[in-house]
Amino acid sequence: MAIRINRVYTRTGDKGMTHLVGGGEVRKDAARVEAYGTVDELNSVLGLARVFNEEMIVADAAVPTRAAAAAASRELEDVLMRLQNELFDLGSELATPPGSEYPGMFRVGDEQVTALERLIDRCQEDLEPLKSFVLPGGGRVGATLHQARTVCRRAEREALRLASTEEVGAGPIKYLNRLSDLLFVLARWISRHTGAPEYLWERGLHLGASPEEGTAASRKEASRGS
Repeated sequence: MAIRINRVYTRTGDKGMTHLVGGGEVRKDAARVEAYGTVDELNSVLGLARVFNEEMIVADAAVPTRAAAAAASRELEDVLMRLQNELFDLGSELATPPGSEYPGMFRVGDEQVTALERLIDRCQEDLEPLKSFVLPGGGRVGATLHQARTVCRRAEREALRLASTEEVGAGPIKYLNRLSDLLFVLARWISRHTGAPEYLWERGLHLGASPEEGTAASRKEASRGS
């Protein structure tokens, strides 16, 4: 579908209102706007990760011994490009209230969620089992993917909050939940293939406490944001 955008500013939102798909007008801090706005924020963080990743591709391509790292970065580029497009479609879906659906409208569903799960499983094959919690870091690309993971968790919470008052469907929430898992794995995966250090949590570092003292719930929260 051809799209033309001739003007960036319209002045129609100067009073704090915006239009949803279908023409309905709501406040800019409405739950639906918060949901698709956070998805847009997540998309922007992935865009930043792509910029850093592209820099890695160029740098590694010039060094013969870094061929494997460059190949991993190129594979990550393909993944992130697909995820950005899916998130743009998801944002459009969240911006469409019940009753404003249109022919050919994209709806995230089991097909997209299953694809995320398959990618998680494949990347996990290259990773060593965790013996401690992972702290955000692992090079510029890995650290940015960790940031994306946390924004994705917030997008999931916003979508869940919206679902408590309006119809959303199970697809967006399930997709965002699985996507945050994937972003965690991708952060570790690209750090592993590019040789970036992975930061591990040491509980009570200055107190002499053992990393094994955490509860099962805190392990999940610390490593993936639940």
